[in-house]
Amino acid sequence: MVKDVTKKNPILWLNSAHLVNDIYTGILNPIMPFIAAKLGISMAFATIILSMSHIFSSLLQPLFGFFADNIVKRVFIFWGLICTSIFISIAPASHEVFLLILCIILGSLGSSFFHPQALGFVVKFAEKDLAKTMGIFIAMGSIGFSLGPLLSAYVAQYWGLSHMPVLCIPGLLTASLMFVFVPKIYSNSSEKPNLKFTKAFKDILTNKKLQILIIIAILKTLVTTSCLILVPFLLKNLDYQPFYIGTILFCFILAGGVGSIFSRSFEKKAGTANIFYISMMSTLPLMVLFALTYKTLPFLAAAIFVIIGFVTMLAQPVTMVMAQSVLPQYRSIMGGFINGFAWGIVAIFMSAIGFVAQAKGIIPVLIVVSIVPVIFSKLVKYLFVEDASR
Repeated sequence: MVKDVTKKNPILWLNSAHLVNDIYTGILNPIMPFIAAKLGISMAFATIILSMSHIFSSLLQPLFGFFADNIVKRVFIFWGLICTSIFISIAPASHEVFLLILCIILGSLGSSFFHPQALGFVVKFAEKDLAKTMGIFIAMGSIGFSLGPLLSAYVAQYWGLSHMPVLCIPGLLTASLMFVFVPKIYSNSSEKPNLKFTKAFKDILTNKKLQILIIIAILKTLVTTSCLILVPFLLKNLDYQPFYIGTILFCFILAGGVGSIFSRSFEKKAGTANIFYISMMSTLPLMVLFALTYKTLPFLAAAIFVIIGFVTMLAQPVTMVMAQSVLPQYRSIMGGFINGFAWGIVAIFMSAIGFVAQAKGIIPVLIVVSIVPVIFSKLVKYLFVEDASR
């Protein structure tokens, strides 16, 4: 049972913690070109480092989600946020590549701790419209993710990379407040889930509907991650300053958060299937327009880039709620798959994509990446076949 839920308003604090946690996941992208210049590493190698960040913050989320569903206690959301805020803030100030990588790994693991249990708690504490509550929770993460580039770019440009550790303060304060305001969950032995590791993952990975949803999440994440990692290098090559790059990424990710907030409203008007189609198919023409305008019409290109962020995240809450409703006993694990595993899989490919972008150019890679979701959008229709989950 949950104690003092109404009094402590856990959804409010989970949303706040998600916003603050994801500030740190967005810190590195806009300043990585400048960290690379300081340490004397190439764009391809810097892409590998950023990919490692996504791998450790995302790929392991289903595993931590399994433990979160079994343990139930709040430990993951506290220590996850603490680790993320400390080590990600320290990383840009590192003077050696080894220390940079170590801090990024430890900080990214903290984010991997936080997300699955937080997603599971949202389902547990939601009182009314779960899709709307989930959309707001995801949007708060997107807003935090958007603030990360803005904050890190400002500090990097006006204070210097050596002052980045001051950014750990909001995370540590929020973790302390979470300990006070997120209620403890009490369960007796009969209520404890007692999930089996192999059975849980077998149930998820052999479910056809979940297979499709995971593929869709991976493809949308491919577009988002490619934009977040490669576009800062594209803009730096055009001699833009860190704060400008951070502002562009802020707008891109914030638009994704807005898309998450309005996802439920769009779904009611257009239908669930059409939300998936819009999110997967519209990025290609938008990316082509961005490619044609980023040099000669930079403000128009920036607006197009922001719209890409909006449509890419539009279907994220729908994807999450649909996945968690298929096998509700694995809600934290499913949160780990949709919110984390997808990012981790994409991160593995981003290591190779970085080398291709360095050899063939960033714009051609972005165009090809945008084509892939269009090709696989035909999978959407199978989500609505009655036996798709069998």
